[in-house]
Amino acid sequence: MTELGRIERPEAEGFRAGRKLYLVPLVYSPADPPADYVAMLARYWGGVREHLRRLEDRIGVATRLYHETVPAPGAEGMEIVRQVNIRSHEVCQLRVEAGATLEALEDPEMLAETIDWQRCLMIGLTTQKVIQLIWGNYREASKRRYEEMARRLDATLGAGEAGLLFLLEDHQLQFPSGIQVFYVAPPALDEIHRWQRNRSQSEAAGAAGEAPDGD
Repeated sequence: MTELGRIERPEAEGFRAGRKLYLVPLVYSPADPPADYVAMLARYWGGVREHLRRLEDRIGVATRLYHETVPAPGAEGMEIVRQVNIRSHEVCQLRVEAGATLEALEDPEMLAETIDWQRCLMIGLTTQKVIQLIWGNYREASKRRYEEMARRLDATLGAGEAGLLFLLEDHQLQFPSGIQVFYVAPPALDEIHRWQRNRSQSEAAGAAGEAPDGD
């Protein structure tokens, strides 16, 4: 994947003729987020908007929109985006108003199956046999889900078009050949990563401190 800062203007002209995909990492807010995290989110999405503006100025306006967990196109899909992440919805809405089209990225059955297997893994299983069975089914469902995403991207992103994709960072999507992917990563993304690591470490330390000492 290519980052914005590495694109020189002569090179940017060459990208205009091919298929382009602007990849925005999806960042969500925890329930009742503290003020410092809210500020980081605001900086992150402000940075996303600025990076996208510069990309679109240089190599092409995004006319196709794609969003993880959205299996429907158009207005129905936009309502799902609004429910999933209000900030990515704001970014999409501006482009829809300018003429962009939201495509259905997900197959509804594949998405539902993957979510169901994921839920099974989260319920606190105790036997390795069952854990391995569910984990294997989850990986297979995820593989088929991402393959379908790639197929839909390839089928809907036309020659010379630019697309905008919102996707979690830990995805397994293999992008179709012939599509140049540009990674949108504002500086605030590193801040959010540090905040999340520190929170996880604090929670782990707190859980260790509450564990029985065995006396």
